[in-house]
Amino acid sequence: MSEQIDTICVQGGYHPGNGESRTPPIIQATTFKYTSSEQMSHLFDLSETGYFYTRLQNPTNDTVAAKICELEGGVAAMLTSSGQAANFFALFNICNAGDHIVSSSAIYGGTFNLLNVTMRKMGITCTFVSPECSEEELEAAFQPNTKAVFAESVSNPAVIVLDFDKFASAAHRHGVPLIVDNTFPTPINCRPFEFGADIVTHATTKYMDGHGSCVGGAIVDSGNFDWLAHADKFPGLTEPDDSYHGVRYAQDFGPAAFITKATAQLMRDFGSTPAPVNSWIMGMHLESLAVRMAKHCENAQKVAEWLAQDPRISWVHFPGLPEDRNHELAERYMPHGTCGVIAFGVPGGREKVSAMLDHLKLVSIATHVADARSCTLYPAGTTHRQLTEQQLEEAGVGIDLVRLSCGIENAQDIIDDLDQALAAVSE
Repeated sequence: MSEQIDTICVQGGYHPGNGESRTPPIIQATTFKYTSSEQMSHLFDLSETGYFYTRLQNPTNDTVAAKICELEGGVAAMLTSSGQAANFFALFNICNAGDHIVSSSAIYGGTFNLLNVTMRKMGITCTFVSPECSEEELEAAFQPNTKAVFAESVSNPAVIVLDFDKFASAAHRHGVPLIVDNTFPTPINCRPFEFGADIVTHATTKYMDGHGSCVGGAIVDSGNFDWLAHADKFPGLTEPDDSYHGVRYAQDFGPAAFITKATAQLMRDFGSTPAPVNSWIMGMHLESLAVRMAKHCENAQKVAEWLAQDPRISWVHFPGLPEDRNHELAERYMPHGTCGVIAFGVPGGREKVSAMLDHLKLVSIATHVADARSCTLYPAGTTHRQLTEQQLEEAGVGIDLVRLSCGIENAQDIIDDLDQALAAVSE
């Protein structure tokens, strides 16, 4: 029986047997008991499945990962301790020193720094392109050593919708996967695998948890990318892994190769493991994701329409507005809505923008986004503070940009709060 996505939110990933807990249990344990040394050896050889140490795998984490995998329509998934870890693992799983990545420039500031600074120190370079670049400009960004294309389905904080067809086609022409961070729309509003993406990541800290309670991340593999067809580009997946007794992931694990390698190598060595209790809490919050996303989008639409007609605002970027430059892309890839995040401009410089935010009462200033509670941030002065003015421009983050994350409160209350804050700095 094919289940709809809101049903998967509630019941996906966990199917209790007779007399078992109706709610997924928390296995808050580091270790697991075995009566045979031989069986434990099989687990370390990856020749049998099972649990032996939570740094690699845990039943609670795997249950929640299975639900996210089902929501995205993938074949295998894993949880990480943060969205940043998820993006790093997804890229580092196929990139070595001397390799190259093509990335959209309109991405979260922390991810930009990960690619532009930290991974560059590891010998992995990155060329950034505008998500709204021409096909020719995108094509020119590729190099012989390019191993992946990375982008956000809806960018943070500029709220730019990715042209999946353009980016997926370019990636596949060059024999590399398209990795998409799908944090903002979530699989409720966008399923990137249906538009050519190969691997999806999430900061589950955001809408998936949705209550500001648990930092976490997820990686989902579509199982569609043929690593063996491009074996020379991805030796880590196609050649023997000496650290695991010569396992060859693509040959031995088929569609689950990418996630198996990320677990066996990267989670083993970097240990970015989520606490089972955090995964359990996030899993409970996932049950209401479809309901919450509908409310987030409804509120954002009303607030964006109000902002668009207010003369105190210089511009509004929200794909739900018919006049928005990304409206057509949103209709194509996310016809049921994008997310609850709006970008808008407050003229008058940094001091006026900051003063306006300081006058908000219901909407809180927070580094967080995509939460049940409305919150806002001035990216140029916070999350993107390390970027140069040119990099800010390339990322679509102007000096006047305000990021507003509409929660699930009453939309009129959010509007009234914005109105009084704008009035306070316009007198």
